[in-house]
Amino acid sequence: MKFIHLTDTHVIGGDRTLYGANPARRLALAVDSINAEHGDADFTVVTGDLTHWGDADAYAAFEAQIRRLSMPLVLMVGNHDDTAAFARCFPEVARDEHGFVQSRRETSQGSCLFLDTKAPGTHAGGYCAQRLAWLKQQLDESSGPVFLFMHHPPFRHGINSMDAIMMLDHDAFWRVIEPHRARIRHLFFGHVHRAIFGNWRGISYSCMRGLNHQVTLDLGTDADTIDGNFAEPAYGVVLADEDCVTVHLHEFASRTPRFSLHAPADQADEDYALSMVHPGFRDL
Repeated sequence: MKFIHLTDTHVIGGDRTLYGANPARRLALAVDSINAEHGDADFTVVTGDLTHWGDADAYAAFEAQIRRLSMPLVLMVGNHDDTAAFARCFPEVARDEHGFVQSRRETSQGSCLFLDTKAPGTHAGGYCAQRLAWLKQQLDESSGPVFLFMHHPPFRHGINSMDAIMMLDHDAFWRVIEPHRARIRHLFFGHVHRAIFGNWRGISYSCMRGLNHQVTLDLGTDADTIDGNFAEPAYGVVLADEDCVTVHLHEFASRTPRFSLHAPADQADEDYALSMVHPGFRDL
């Protein structure tokens, strides 16, 4: 199985810039890259914060780009999204019986469960009793491998400002998934705007960078301060089989030179490596 993990696109309307960068243009470049380089993917999932302010113009701009993808698409909501406006633009997106943007997808490698962690009136995540009941039912009704997808992480990762707005119902969430943790192969999330990889109570996880702006790695600042930067945007290329789950971070907009590590047949390896010049490239 192969799929693409996009997150935190933060599109706004009017072809405008957000914090000095154009999120719609960055999404367009990501879609171009995915179609050209990974058109064989089984699906693409966007784990929330599709737009920055949740308005109709922003969803129209997001839709104009994301519908160009050549493979099936799974859309999720995050704290910056407006569920009603999202549903008007994407009425076909599956929702559970209570209207939450939650769904299940069966694949060759197991069940993918897409969770709605948006909580009203806060940037922190929530997972209420109704959503917990849905998740419990999905897990109880299956016995094979499971992949979990969500916007907010249910654990701390060391950046105080983002830990303050993680999923706040993490204890209740853990009680539901704990009996099934041996078959949860990976947990994918967004929200943090950083590439993060690790293990939570025996469950491997990964987070991708956002497409427009990133959160600065600052492990000492208090919880009231969030600093951003323009580290390279990226998406995840996920390969999963019976033995392994591999997550490649792909900096699709990188302008660094690309070159062969093998010398031509008529040139010595050392000469080739030491004489290489890249016009326009500036080393650190």
